[in-house]
Amino acid sequence: MLNIVLFGPPGAGKGTQSEKLIKHYNLLHISTGDLFRKHLGEGTALGQKAKSYMDEGKLVPDQLVVDMVDVKLQENHDASGIIFDGFPRTIPQAEALDKLLESKDMPIVATIMLEVPDEELINRLLERGKTSGRTDDQDRTKIETRLNVYKDETLPVANYYKEQSKLAKVNGVGAIDDIFQRIAKEIDAKKA
Repeated sequence: MLNIVLFGPPGAGKGTQSEKLIKHYNLLHISTGDLFRKHLGEGTALGQKAKSYMDEGKLVPDQLVVDMVDVKLQENHDASGIIFDGFPRTIPQAEALDKLLESKDMPIVATIMLEVPDEELINRLLERGKTSGRTDDQDRTKIETRLNVYKDETLPVANYYKEQSKLAKVNGVGAIDDIFQRIAKEIDAKKA
């Protein structure tokens, strides 16, 4: 199985690149953001819990996220590969994901980290906020809080995967197709 983690700060283009990777490599997409939005849209108790954290620009607690991912994996046990979009966000989540995947004999093959300067991210998110309806994309202070949370809590995940020789850093600025080619080159090198 080709299991990939795609991560980067909010606004780095994870969703856009995930769509291209899914088509190119025939992957199942697991995005905690999509899972949260599904539950938010349906007004479930899980969605309400996630919303309270997201509205403050904070990360949803690890156990809630890991349990949601496990359910998604169980529903799609016959997938040929998986792309984890924006998850894991913390070292405990990465450890929990590795443990979960090891129990299913389907380890992570590559971790792609999209790198984009902060000011570019802020501009992208403010622009997205004009049409997305997401309150956390419409306020510069909330965006800056999310970026700081990413730097403090998520960026250390890069070292976790680097120690396993699974990390590839990719420049996330430029034309969408050019960024995709950079990502595909790294994935192909890791799976070879």
